[in-house]
Amino acid sequence: MEPETITKVKTELLRLDRLNPRLLGESRNESDEAIIARLYRAAELDELLQSISANGYMDIEPLVVMSDPSNNGFIVLEGNRRLATLRLLQEPELVRKIEKLEGLKIRIPGIMNISLKDTFKEVSVYRVNSREDARAFIGFKHINGLKKWDAYAKARYAAEWYKSNKDSQQLEYIAQSIGDRHDTVKRMIYAIYVLEQAREEDLFYVEDRYHIKFSFSHLYTALSRSQYMKYIGLDLTWRTYDPSPDPIPKENLNELRKILVWIYGSKKDDLPPVVQKQNPDIKRLGEVIAHPQGLHVLEVTGNLDYAHDNTKPIDSHLTASLINARKNIWEAAGSLRAYDGRDKSLLDIAEDVKETAESVYSRMAKKHRETTILI
Repeated sequence: MEPETITKVKTELLRLDRLNPRLLGESRNESDEAIIARLYRAAELDELLQSISANGYMDIEPLVVMSDPSNNGFIVLEGNRRLATLRLLQEPELVRKIEKLEGLKIRIPGIMNISLKDTFKEVSVYRVNSREDARAFIGFKHINGLKKWDAYAKARYAAEWYKSNKDSQQLEYIAQSIGDRHDTVKRMIYAIYVLEQAREEDLFYVEDRYHIKFSFSHLYTALSRSQYMKYIGLDLTWRTYDPSPDPIPKENLNELRKILVWIYGSKKDDLPPVVQKQNPDIKRLGEVIAHPQGLHVLEVTGNLDYAHDNTKPIDSHLTASLINARKNIWEAAGSLRAYDGRDKSLLDIAEDVKETAESVYSRMAKKHRETTILI
């Protein structure tokens, strides 16, 4: 088969791409079972399984492949979801292995028309010589086209492209090709390097995140904030340099681990992330790590709300508390018609509120008089 031609290839000759940008974390040395399990969890194979089992394989768009140097097969650069689905439909033993090894329950639909199985055996492929030759097509389809990847897949794709030819002009070209600003692409690649360094140092693994969803944008947004850069030792002038591996100094690796766990949690340690939403939690976490008392409270309690409260001046706490107390009392006054006088415990609570309010007023009035005299 000549390069850059479309032809039919037996499905059994096709190999999954272990550098597929959609795969979370490291996957170079993983088994087919592990790769397909990852795709099943993250890439919604249920829908494809249902469609192909009901209608057969619609051989409209060719898979993009290159020769596999380790055997006579072909690595699928574009179309791994389709390949994984076809293999699940054709290999019952593979399904059983995945369920046993990965703890998954895979729903394989029944194929009512046995003739449909013939469509699974061969598929059209478009052969290229290298990954570089496939980039234009893949970038158009998944980054600027209709079938867009998520931020993590996009960043991995950009990072692998950048690693193949590290220079400023290449970075600018990548940014133009994937339709993002130069600075955004640089932050994405930096974030990929940070995750790779964390893995190499055995600090954090994407697969160990607490939630199924991986919010990659949380990290590259955090890395643009000065509080995070100072905390993990990232050069504050990083925007003037091209991305490079191992951007975090060795002496700051423990801080890096804390940041990643606070953002993503740890399934192994049963630690949920303190960041629930990018806005406002990434900003709030940044303010906490830049404040010694707030940081200490977060390290001890793991509670972002409580830690952030400790970053605020005491007078702002007092103001907010008094305003909220007045609001709550007004609401209670408006609901008095619901009180029939029978519940003594509610009256006791009201008495506590009265006594506390009188005490607060008395102390504040005393300080106010003393301040007035001094003036």
